[in-house]
Amino acid sequence: MTGRRGPWRWAVAAWLVLVAAAGGLTLWWQDSAEPQRYSWERTVPTPSLPQGWESACAGATPNENDRVLCFVRTR
Repeated sequence: MTGRRGPWRWAVAAWLVLVAAAGGLTLWWQDSAEPQRYSWERTVPTPSLPQGWESACAGATPNENDRVLCFVRTR
């Protein structure tokens, strides 16, 4: 039985070396890469509210937390 254990041990040792090398390369490449932005992140500033929005929301009734929800439609 000792004859069959030798190749099995070599295969396990080779697999462990391969996994360790791949992990090291992954960490090295990850550190060298610049941080990437996600595609859903906005890179432009938030647009300002249109003129006259105060008068459009003047009749809205606040809720129990004193907050008002108002929709302003612009073209």
